[in-house]
Amino acid sequence: MIYQNTQAYAAQLDEKDELRKFRQQFLIPRHHGADAVYLCGNSLGLQPRAAKQYIQTQLNAWEDNAVEGWFMGNDPWLSYHKQLIPTLAGILGANAAEVTVMNSLTVNLHLLLVSFYKPTTKRYKILMEAGAFPSDQYAIESQVKFHGFKQEDAVIEVAPREGELTLRTEDILKQIEANADELALVMFSGINYYTGQFFDVDAITKAAHQAGAYAGFDLAHAAGNVPLQLHQWGADFASWCSYKYMNSGPGGISGAFVHEKHHTDATLNRFAGWWGYRLDKRFLMAPGFQPEVGAEGWNVSTAPILLLALHKASLDIFEQAGGLQMLRAKSEALTGYLEFLIHDINQRVGYEAYRIITPKNKNERGCQLSVVCTSHAKATFNYLADNGVIGDWREPDVIRLSPVPLYNTFTDVHLAAERLFEALTAIK
Repeated sequence: MIYQNTQAYAAQLDEKDELRKFRQQFLIPRHHGADAVYLCGNSLGLQPRAAKQYIQTQLNAWEDNAVEGWFMGNDPWLSYHKQLIPTLAGILGANAAEVTVMNSLTVNLHLLLVSFYKPTTKRYKILMEAGAFPSDQYAIESQVKFHGFKQEDAVIEVAPREGELTLRTEDILKQIEANADELALVMFSGINYYTGQFFDVDAITKAAHQAGAYAGFDLAHAAGNVPLQLHQWGADFASWCSYKYMNSGPGGISGAFVHEKHHTDATLNRFAGWWGYRLDKRFLMAPGFQPEVGAEGWNVSTAPILLLALHKASLDIFEQAGGLQMLRAKSEALTGYLEFLIHDINQRVGYEAYRIITPKNKNERGCQLSVVCTSHAKATFNYLADNGVIGDWREPDVIRLSPVPLYNTFTDVHLAAERLFEALTAIK
């Protein structure tokens, strides 16, 4: 696509956008009486307009039926979560039985690590990317310590080459191969939160299995953002949060993927709970845990219906949009336009005022561009916020900007770039 740096051109792209109607299904924050330019969906997605009604419907069911709401009404709560599974499975590239909704992301990672981190005296190491989100770092650190190992011995962090900010797939694979005899698990992000790099989940999974290790993924920044094929790729497990690209509310419910090849593996440990017990006998209250077939066998606690309702409000919009195929195409165009405009700013001023550290290859990134401000970084971020552009700040000098295809426009992207340009002269 050949882009142009004019407001009229951005408006033309919006006019041709087949997905533009979905913006109206979200509540856009206001700034001085106008819609703000919200480019922070990588941190918290916008509220669907329908969210209040979805919540109210379940409050009404509670009011009308009280405890009988679990078994009666239009959406009995006992099976409510199953309405979400087909859309989630499509987003994740999974079979329906491989997906469940439960808990929060880090809780799910711990529960999954109970099953898939099975260290021995020889195979006890976990390989992950350096600079993973702190929750992952802390979870892995605590897991290896729980099993009696030292973090410095048991955790291998793969870092970018000197002078580079993103990882090369070949370097990840070489590290897996080099440590094959000692690896118990390869645990990676789908997309690195800081750089926005989309890792080659398929290649990493294959290399982990070749080394005799399990492969698991934190998909916090990938689910609902980039195409995934977890079943086909053979990933052993994954978890994600729903409040970023899936717009399911602050602290919204998480989910988990467990590949079907593990569903009947009785050698896997798990921390069990009543909600993961086989449904056909759950209410017999018998001793001895018998898991439900599929990923639901990893459930622990009773489903939080109000959080599920918020999640469903957004997933229904994904369903209306036809899943990720068209959304991905628009995402690539929006992010490509933002990239073009930032390069254009540098050309206009004659120096590199802004440096994009997210990979240029569209197959190695999602919605997010991480932009280094080469001077007055925090002041630039504040200038954007003061002028109606909401992004995300990361120390020491990075602004993350994420145009989301469900609700962002090409005009949003153009306005954000104009504010970046203005900041260069407005900040002294």
